[in-house]
Amino acid sequence: MSDAVSEARHTPESPDPAAEALDSSLDLTTGQTTESVTVASSTVAAATQLVAPVAGVSVGQVSGVMLGRKRGDFVYYGLRNKKLIFGLGLELVFVLAALIGPIIAKYNPNALVGPGLTHPNGTYWLGTDNLGRDVFSQMVNGTRESYLVGALGAVSASVVGMALGFIAGWRGGILDEIIQMLTNILVMIPSLVLLIVIGAYLPSRSILFEGVFIGLTTWPWVARAVRAQTFSLRSREFVDIAKLSGKRPLSIIVKEIAPNMASYLFLVIILLFGSSMLLAASYDFLGIGPTNVMSLGTMMNNANQNAALFFHLWWWFIPPGVVLTGMVAALLVANVGLDEVFNPKLREQ
Repeated sequence: MSDAVSEARHTPESPDPAAEALDSSLDLTTGQTTESVTVASSTVAAATQLVAPVAGVSVGQVSGVMLGRKRGDFVYYGLRNKKLIFGLGLELVFVLAALIGPIIAKYNPNALVGPGLTHPNGTYWLGTDNLGRDVFSQMVNGTRESYLVGALGAVSASVVGMALGFIAGWRGGILDEIIQMLTNILVMIPSLVLLIVIGAYLPSRSILFEGVFIGLTTWPWVARAVRAQTFSLRSREFVDIAKLSGKRPLSIIVKEIAPNMASYLFLVIILLFGSSMLLAASYDFLGIGPTNVMSLGTMMNNANQNAALFFHLWWWFIPPGVVLTGMVAALLVANVGLDEVFNPKLREQ
């Protein structure tokens, strides 16, 4: 009798419990898996870290393969993105001009080297200003100063904004409210008026001061964006796993959350770089930039004060304006190309 019962259990008419569980997870009308199968598949995917060492393959090797694929995809799509290639190529031309220009330039940007208001010629490639200073030497030196101020502003704003954004997004609560209050207060303060007030008490203003000032007045929107991204990522499964493994909050932010925002943070730095150069040129054009420094904004300020546009002295104000526009435009075009490379949805378009 017991043998018959055992044989009946193994007959095809008696469904296997595992198969019955699998069949119950299928929608017979559409043939698609239901939520239970999806949850099971995600559980299996999460358990890969435990199974891989048993199978003789370390998690580091698996992560290395995945990282290699991501890098390969980035190079593949990056080399085929026309916007990225054009933007980086144009920006490289300006960078080389900023590096090699002072070597090629014959004169000191502030030295009186010839007669004033000389038209461009073989000796003075872009002519001279009203005091007899070489405009080409001023322009290549101003390009280098613009890059330096842009880098200082971008680094200062990104460090402060990302740090406060990560803290506010991770901790939340009253600390988040305090940071948001400080952000809102700083947004309401006009940076131009603040620079005029601070500059009035300084005997001289340097490039370092201008770059750091720009960074400390442009970080609020970075903090808000990073805070929103951190709020979204801190509830993900990989963050919960990191918490259960005993990692500290700083380690989780640096090693788990920040890498998942790497492409976004990189694009933010590029935008900060371009906006810092524009703000620096605006301050220099108004005459409140660094003292005794020849920048692109200072060149346009001198041309404006001496009515270069009225007297049709085009070589004095057009070259610095074109160079500044090209530098910022190249960064923006490259930023759009990088966004398309990082975002798979934009690649398909």
